[in-house]
Amino acid sequence: MQMKLKLTVAAAIAAVAGMASAQDVQVVKIGHVGPVSGAQAHYGKDNENGVRMAIEELNTQNIVIGGKKIKFEIQAEDDAADPKQGTAAAQKLCDAKVAGVVGHLNSGTTIPASKVYNDCGIPHVTGAATNPNLTKPGYKTTYRIIANDNALGAGLAFYAADALKLKKVAIIDDRTAYGQGVADVFKKTAIAKGMTVVDEQFTTDKATDFMAILTSIKSKSPDAIFYGGMDPQAGPMLRQMEQLGLSNVKYFGGDGICTSEVAKLAAGAKTLENVVCAEGGASLAKMPGGTAWKAKYDAKYPGQFQVYSPYTYDATYLLVDAMKRANSVDPKVYTPELIKSNFKGVTTTIQFEPNGELKNPAITLYVYKDGKKTALN
Repeated sequence: MQMKLKLTVAAAIAAVAGMASAQDVQVVKIGHVGPVSGAQAHYGKDNENGVRMAIEELNTQNIVIGGKKIKFEIQAEDDAADPKQGTAAAQKLCDAKVAGVVGHLNSGTTIPASKVYNDCGIPHVTGAATNPNLTKPGYKTTYRIIANDNALGAGLAFYAADALKLKKVAIIDDRTAYGQGVADVFKKTAIAKGMTVVDEQFTTDKATDFMAILTSIKSKSPDAIFYGGMDPQAGPMLRQMEQLGLSNVKYFGGDGICTSEVAKLAAGAKTLENVVCAEGGASLAKMPGGTAWKAKYDAKYPGQFQVYSPYTYDATYLLVDAMKRANSVDPKVYTPELIKSNFKGVTTTIQFEPNGELKNPAITLYVYKDGKKTALN
């Protein structure tokens, strides 16, 4: 009887302890915003996958912050690459009191959303939006962990002028903050390098027919076309260039076209072989943890990798690293730690300039060989 009583008391103590430990678990939400619907959904899903993967790993690490065991959860929102939806998603995350945000994908959604996050005091880290204007307001809540368009556009122009010795270029952009921004940098650098801009044309990020634009450009006999925009337009444009006999014209673009998806969208067009595109950061093979990370990603999300998921993965870890150093998940307390980051991520060691830009950002140029994206440097 005494033994039974002891067991009962022990069980009761264990149950109370279990209840206490359950109560000591704090759920911390990390927001993600990207286009998971529409023509750019493949980018958004890839970005979201990076965050999910990081959160699942973090939850196996028994992280304790402020005396409480932390369970991280993702709150994922869709902005459909639309600025109005982007600000609405940002406000929704503010209202939900998430601890931090990874996103957005597009500069056109990230720039207006950054003000919303600043106003509600929640930090956001983008590993995809590259327009330099993002960090110009000087918000203490805005961080970028990838090279901006100043590096991408200029790097492509240097390669066109110095390595390929091209003289005449036509420029097309999709009028978004990203497309127009990267095209402007390319144009200014190309002119400074002695190249001639023979034509400038504009389209939208919803267009699929570029025959009129390309016909006008063809009459100017350019050596190359620079396109500021994303792959849902670049793929059809490459097909239509081939149809118009522009098969010997080089085709330049930033990270928006630098995907495996563009090869599918080009649907066998030989003009894919003329593409030279630039991404912020090192190639996966040259990232500190890129090869091992990619194997894990592919096992978990087969066939879904695009460009930015290593950055959204690192961004998630970066936010949590700042929380751990501050010993707080309160954005007001841990946000000042972000600017002091010295985080060894998959993509690089992340340190920031005073304005929230990444220190010493790398860029990588790519071409397509046998339909596969291949690093040039």
